[in-house]
Amino acid sequence: MTVACLGMAGGLCHDAQTAGKSNFAPMKKTVALISALAFMGGCQTLKAPSQPPSEPLLATPAPPSAPVVYGSFSQESLVTLLSAELAGQRNRYDLALDGYMAQAQSTQDAGVAERAFRIAEYLGANQAAQDSALIWAKSAPSNLDAQRAAAIQMAQAGRYDKSMQYMEKVLQAQGDTNFDFLALSAAETDPETRAGLMQSFDRLLLKHPENSQLLFGKALLLQQDGKPEAGLALLEDHPASSQQVPPLLMRVRLLQALDRSDEALPLLEDGIELHPDDKRLRLTYARLLVEQERLDDARIEFNRLVQQFPDDDDLRFSLALVCLEGQDWQEASNYLQELIIRGSHLDAAHFNLGRVYEEQHNLEGALIEYDLVGPGNEFLSAQLRQTDLLLGAKRIEEASNHLAKARERQPDYAIQLYLIETEALTKHQQSPRAWQVIQQALLLFPDDLNLLYTRAMLAEKRNDLAQLETDLRFILAREPNNAMALNALGYTLADRTTRFSEARQLIEQAHQLSPDDPAVLDSLGWVNYRQGQLDEAEALLRQALERFPDAEVAAHLGEVLWVNGKQREARQVWAQALENTPDSPAIRSTVLRLTGTETL
Repeated sequence: MTVACLGMAGGLCHDAQTAGKSNFAPMKKTVALISALAFMGGCQTLKAPSQPPSEPLLATPAPPSAPVVYGSFSQESLVTLLSAELAGQRNRYDLALDGYMAQAQSTQDAGVAERAFRIAEYLGANQAAQDSALIWAKSAPSNLDAQRAAAIQMAQAGRYDKSMQYMEKVLQAQGDTNFDFLALSAAETDPETRAGLMQSFDRLLLKHPENSQLLFGKALLLQQDGKPEAGLALLEDHPASSQQVPPLLMRVRLLQALDRSDEALPLLEDGIELHPDDKRLRLTYARLLVEQERLDDARIEFNRLVQQFPDDDDLRFSLALVCLEGQDWQEASNYLQELIIRGSHLDAAHFNLGRVYEEQHNLEGALIEYDLVGPGNEFLSAQLRQTDLLLGAKRIEEASNHLAKARERQPDYAIQLYLIETEALTKHQQSPRAWQVIQQALLLFPDDLNLLYTRAMLAEKRNDLAQLETDLRFILAREPNNAMALNALGYTLADRTTRFSEARQLIEQAHQLSPDDPAVLDSLGWVNYRQGQLDEAEALLRQALERFPDAEVAAHLGEVLWVNGKQREARQVWAQALENTPDSPAIRSTVLRLTGTETL
C-alpha cells in the first residue's frame, strides 16, 4: 500500500524540479538548527483542525510555473518519517537522523536525502552527511546544491577525483563552484594526492580556460605545494586576476608570500575602482597599509569601511587598534568606548582602553578598565598591567589583595596569577616578598613545574644554589628533555661553580634540543670561556648576540674579547649594548671588574 504525502511545508513532499534549492554552504549550528526545526514541524499539518479555518479554503491560486509532483511512500516509510519528525520536535535529532537516513537509503528520494543531509551536517555526523549527500546528488542530478554537497563531502573524505566529477557537473551548468575548498582541503594530503588533484584542475582548465574559480583553485594549490611563483604567473596571464575579486585577492596573497607587497597595493587600488563596494578588497587593502606601516592611510581606509558597514564591530575594533598603533589616543579611546556601549569586544575594548589611559597618565582610569576585563584572552595581561601599575605606585598591599581576590574569583587562573605576582614583585625590587609568594604558591601546587622553575630563578638571586639545583633536578626528572631547565642548570654550574664538565654536558644536551636558541648559545659560549677555550667561546657568543642583542650576552662577549686581547672591540660591544640598555647591571659590573672603572 502506498500513501500520497499531503502538502506539508518543508515536510515529506517535494517538487521534483525545485527540490533542495536552499543554500548549500556549510551552516553554523544555529542556522542548521532553525532549518531542522522548520522541516520537523511540517507534519503537524496532518492533524485535522479542531475549528474551521477563518479564511475560505478555496482561494484563487497563482498559476504554477511547473506541475508539482508529490512523492509517494509506503505506509512503513511514512510511519518512519513521521516518527523521525516527532523525534526532532522533542529535540532527539539523533533519532530523527536515524529515521531519515534509513528512508533515504530505502526510498532514494531526493527530498528525504536532503533532509537527512541537513540534520547530519548540524549534528556533525560525517559518515551520515557523506552518505546522504551522495543519495541526494544521485536522485537530483540537475540540482546544483546537491552536486556541491556531494563534491565537498567527497573532498572531506579525501576522494578528490570523485569530488571533481561532481564539481564539473556544477561547472557545466554554470553554477558557482567550490574549487578553492577542494584546494584547501588537499593542503595536508600526500604529494601524490595533490598531484592528482592538480591534473584534474589542468584537465578542467583546458575545457574552461577563463573560469576564474578554476584559476583561483589551481593558484591556491600551487601555493600550498610551495610554488607561489608558478601560482602568481598563472594568475598574471589571465585578465580575471585583475578584474574578478577572488583571483585578484589570491594574486595579492601570493605577492605577499613573495615579499612583494609593494606590487599588491596598486593592484588592490585598481580592484577597488572596479568593485568600490567590495568589503574584502577594502579590508585587504587596509590591512596591507598597516603591514607597510602607512598608519594614517590605513586609518582612513578603516574609517571608510566603518562608515560603509556601521554594524561591523570587527572593523570598528580594527580601526581602534590602528589608532592605538598610530598613538592617536583620543580617537582610539572614542572607538573603544563605542564598542563598550555596543556591548561588543568588551574584554578587548576594556583592556585596550586601559592601555590608552596608561599612555595618557590616567592611572585610576587604567586600573578601572583593567579590572573590568573578564576571563579570556586578555584577562592575564590585564592582571599583569594592573599589578605593575600598583607596584609602580608603591601600592604593594593593594596589588597583593587584588591578586588574592582574583585567585578566589578565578581559581582556574590561580597558578598564572601567582606567577604574575612573583614576576611583578621581582621587577619592582621586592624580592623577599616575591619569595614569600612563590613559597605560598608551591604549598598549594607543589608539583607545578612553572612554579618550581620560577622558585629556582629566585633562589639563584638569593645565592641559594642548593634550592635552585633541587628544583631544576625535580623538573628534569619529570621532563628529561626540558631544554630550558637543562640550560638554566648548566649555565649556573658553569658560572657559579667549578663543575664545568657537568655543566657542559647539560648545556650540550640543551643545545641538541634547541640548536638555534640564543640563550643556549650564550651558555655554551660561556662554559667554553670558563674552560679557557676563548676562540670557540667568542664564535658562539657572537652567534648568540646576533640572534638576540641582550645586555647580558653583550657583557659575556665583551669579557671574552677583553681576555682574548681585543679590548677595543670589547669596549665597542659594551658601548653599543649600553645605548639600548643604559642601566644594565651585567655590563656595568663586568666593565668595572675588568677595567677598574665604569667609564668606557
